Amino acid sequence: MPSVAELSAPYENFMYGPRRGPDVCQVCFNFTRGYDRCYACTQNEDWLAAVSPISYSVALEQLHRALMGYKRLSGEIARRLTVQLAAVLWRYLAAHERCVARAAGVGGFELVTTVPSGDRGRDCSHPLRRIVGELIGPTQGRFERLLRRSALDLAPRMFHVAKFEAVRPLDNEPVLLIDDTWTTGTSGQSAAAALRHAGAGPVAAVVIGRHLNREWHENDKRLRAVKQPFDWERCALGVEAPNGVTAP
Repeated sequence: MPSVAELSAPYENFMYGPRRGPDVCQVCFNFTRGYDRCYACTQNEDWLAAVSPISYSVALEQLHRALMGYKRLSGEIARRLTVQLAAVLWRYLAAHERCVARAAGVGGFELVTTVPSGDRGRDCSHPLRRIVGELIGPTQGRFERLLRRSALDLAPRMFHVAKFEAVRPLDNEPVLLIDDTWTTGTSGQSAAAALRHAGAGPVAAVVIGRHLNREWHENDKRLRAVKQPFDWERCALGVEAPNGVTAP
């Protein structure tokens, strides 16, 4: 059976590692035009102690297609994409979950959960829960479904503290929140708000792809300046993987 490193290796040729810096949103790593936060992050309440996107996901390019396909297609293609994305997430968490914990001000995360789907029907069988709860070694023992979509009727991509609801009370445990894609951040921030209202400690998010449109403003120029191939030893938070941490 292929290793995590072997399964994730093809992705490093088209992933773009976000980095802190000027003209980069301090919350979600979107490109900005001289602002500390992008427009979407100024509109949402910030409930997350840290956000760490693994890669930029460029509209209609390889990572974006994989992130859409694993949950919308079926059969062998969906299975293959699910396994590959699980390997990408596994490899990143194995090297950098401690970086995310430090950024959130905690020693580690006792609980790991996923952002529910905005589609109530799809949420019941969303493959991201299988990735985090069954396929990934670093998270499977800590995963718990902590959130569900509330009955509140909201417009798509709208932030609301009651968009999701916790399935049980929490006792100040730090929570690592996993999502596949960050577009406007409304779902991630709404999920973090629900967890905090339920009693969670600091909540940090790791997302596989931070969505971007290459044609928007100077995004194409900014993406072409990102060093490639993807460097697994560097995370979005600017912390190198500790010595001795290697992909399984």
